Formats: sequence, C-alpha cells, structure tokens
Amino acid sequence: MISSLTSDQAATVRLSAAVASRNEGSIREAMGVAKFVAPAVIEEVLLQSYLFLGYPLALNAIALWRSVSGAPAPTQAATDQDVWAERGHDVCSTVYGGQYEGLKNNVRALHPDLERWMIEEGYGKVLGRPGFSLVDRELNIVALLVVLGVPRQLYSHLRGALNAGAAPALVSEALDLSANFASDENRRIAVETWEAVRARSRGN
Repeated sequence: MISSLTSDQAATVRLSAAVASRNEGSIREAMGVAKFVAPAVIEEVLLQSYLFLGYPLALNAIALWRSVSGAPAPTQAATDQDVWAERGHDVCSTVYGGQYEGLKNNVRALHPDLERWMIEEGYGKVLGRPGFSLVDRELNIVALLVVLGVPRQLYSHLRGALNAGAAPALVSEALDLSANFASDENRRIAVETWEAVRARSRGN
C-alpha cells in the first residue's frame, strides 16, 4: 500500500483544492504546477468537480485549462450510458462498504430520483469513468470537500478513500495539501473530521 503521494497525485489534489477555492490565481498556479500530469488525467479531475461545485464552476475551470494548457477538447463524448447503473452500483459499494444500503435508503427518503442520480449520474457516469483510479478520485474529492467545509460529506469520502485502498498516511498528506486553500474554520473541520474517521477505524 503506497503511503506517500506521487508527484502526479500531489499536483491533482492541489488543483482540486484550488478549483474549490474559486480563486482564479490559485487555479492558474495549480494548473502550472500540474503541467507534467497527463492532460487526460487533469480533465478527469476537472470533470468530476462538477458533482461537488456545480456546472458553472466546472465549465469555468475547464475553459481556463484549455486556455492555460492549449490542450484540445476530445472529439467524441463518452458513449457508455448502458453501463452507468451497474458501474455506479459497483463504485458505490466500494466507497461506502457496509454503509451503502443505509445511504441509499437515506437518499431515497429525501427524494427517489436523488438515489438514482447518485448511483447512475454521480458514480456510474462520472466517478466510475476509466482513466483515473478510484483512490485518486476519492483523494481529489476529499480535497474539494476540505475547501468547501462540509463535514458530513467529507467524513463519507475520507472513509471512501480508505475503502478504495488509500493508506491513512496518503489521506493525511492530501488533507494537508488541501488545507492550504481552505479557511481556518474549514481546516478545523477537516482535522476534526479526519480524527473521527481514524477513531472509528481504530474501533473496528
């Protein structure tokens, strides 16, 4: 189990946190640092950000990436809609483990369409895409959530990173990098949330 971020992982985590900060200067700088990372990987990082930041911010980030990198857009969209439900179920099962059925019930109680969208849209269409490992996706989601300061979702995805196979030291390093883009309050939330996750892991 790898216990230290690679240079590519550190660059993408930093980019995710910068995008969540909404600071164009920070985003440009993070894109410059990430220039050695394969463009397809950067695009996966930016594409998945729309699930957590919304479509407008993701569009702005991708437009900035096109300007900064000069990388052309793909000529064809993904055509794998037929596997979204099955792939989403598989990815959700890995991320949430034994909590998956309870999560589905809770989301369904809010609105049944949200359950389907979570599985098919979030995990099947976006987070289950090939070309970026689930560990890397979860580390980048953690980076976004640290900056956003949303403890419930951060808790779930910290556990998700561990469930996907990330070593605790790897998650800690991603948290430290992300904290540079977060407010003092959101850094405090991240520390407390990670402590709660670690305490639960030790209890298991």
